[in-house]
Amino acid sequence: MTFSKRRVLISVSDKTGLAEFARNLVQLGFEVVSTGGTRTFLAGNGIPVIDVSDYTGFPEIMDGRVKTLHPRVHGAILGRPEIPHHAEAIKEHGIIPFELVVVNLYPFEETVARPDVTTAEAIENIDIGGPSMVRSAAKNHTHVGIVTCPSQYADVLHELTTAGQLSAGYRLKLAAAAFELTARYDRAIAGYMTELASPQVDDAPEDVKVDASLFPRQMLLSFTRRSPLRYGENPHQSAAFYVETQAPEDSLASSQKLHGKELSYNNLLDLDSALAIVREFDHPASVVIKHNNPCGCAVGETLSSAFEKAYSGDPVSAFGGIFGFNREVDAATAEQLCLPDRFVEAIIAPGFSESALQLLTTKPKWKNNVRLLVCPMGPRSGVASMEYRRVSGGLLVQTKDEADDPESEWKVVTSREPSAAELADLRFAWRVCKHVKSNAIVFARDGMIVGVGAGQMSRLDSANIAASKAGERSQGGVVASDAFFPFRDGIDQAARAGIKAAIQPGGSRNDAEVIAACNEHGIAMIFTGRRHFKH
Repeated sequence: MTFSKRRVLISVSDKTGLAEFARNLVQLGFEVVSTGGTRTFLAGNGIPVIDVSDYTGFPEIMDGRVKTLHPRVHGAILGRPEIPHHAEAIKEHGIIPFELVVVNLYPFEETVARPDVTTAEAIENIDIGGPSMVRSAAKNHTHVGIVTCPSQYADVLHELTTAGQLSAGYRLKLAAAAFELTARYDRAIAGYMTELASPQVDDAPEDVKVDASLFPRQMLLSFTRRSPLRYGENPHQSAAFYVETQAPEDSLASSQKLHGKELSYNNLLDLDSALAIVREFDHPASVVIKHNNPCGCAVGETLSSAFEKAYSGDPVSAFGGIFGFNREVDAATAEQLCLPDRFVEAIIAPGFSESALQLLTTKPKWKNNVRLLVCPMGPRSGVASMEYRRVSGGLLVQTKDEADDPESEWKVVTSREPSAAELADLRFAWRVCKHVKSNAIVFARDGMIVGVGAGQMSRLDSANIAASKAGERSQGGVVASDAFFPFRDGIDQAARAGIKAAIQPGGSRNDAEVIAACNEHGIAMIFTGRRHFKH
């Protein structure tokens, strides 16, 4: 059975790019059938449109709750004209099959994310007809193209323009995206309704308040495999990279690789750490990551000066490192990266100038293998993002340690206050310290790391390592500790290294002893009141 009319059903909440898309479909010979607000929008843009009620012969009722839930709509989506009794039903009931269905859903997730949302608003933003049409069209993807996102419009038009119809493979791809949409949508609704029905977390102690918007009773996560990896942390481990369905634009998952061989499991971990650290700074900043810790980090007046300071923080460890920048990499910085004694695994930055890209991909001996990634680095959104870590048989979930430390809460606890230069270095060291594996000790001077003690079981051991790494460069510098000094021995070690100011959370039963040690050594110390463990 063939049909002289090509029809598209359009019913969308997000109307981004819709007018131009629909106009192009009309030019390709489609009749547009639409509903409610979408019909009004299309007609207002001069696009000929058939009201779905005129097609079904049944009006929209109950404030629009019932409009597309009709046999002539779903018959036009689900019908298979090649099956004789389907063809008979299509003819008998005057059904004209839809070749395309364009539907996106009421913004339920965005609605319930608002702090002032009412239950009535949330319930009204549960779409019923939309998911029904999406699922019907996706099920019948051998005959129907289901378009669920404005980002798909360009590819749909390209296929229709060049081939006259959507290929079977592309319809299948659209169907997979459609089922992912409805699955995510239903997961969000299920989580909201579960909390609505049982707002108290049964296993929460009386003194623990649980934010259900962040920690719902059931957590169903959705990730898509981006790429298999050659191996995991070690060659005998298998691995793959999965990304969030809607990964933020400024995340590692959304970064673009411009050059180099495939990324490894360890590369991705280190690149993410590099990205997190350089985002801490407004001034030009550079970081060198080895084994998920910064071995060098600095700020400077220019990106090249920041890089040279960061690299000199620990040149031995920097060999074969992962490098991060919060500015476009320019030619001057690229020239320093390409010096003969330097070896670079990967670089992540907001961009690369043409001259820098040319240098990095032609000059050094490692030019063919270095991975160059571009990732936007705008200001933080202010929305709490989540962090997930597997344990055997379960999942630990927490908000990321991304919030700024308000300096209004900082307190100088020693008899001497830090000088302006020391305070600038303390701010710098404190921002770096929270990205170092605990127990973390960071020595810094003049806007650069000079020594790092990371991941030690004893804070004194970390202090000894930082002092050893720094050598004479720590004279007149500062120290940051991610958690309180439990005893004065860490301060004594810092004093022997020439440290003149310290920053730490405070909160130890031995704070008085530690403060006294600082006063003895003439060290100014700030308590921040906030710990930054990174396990």
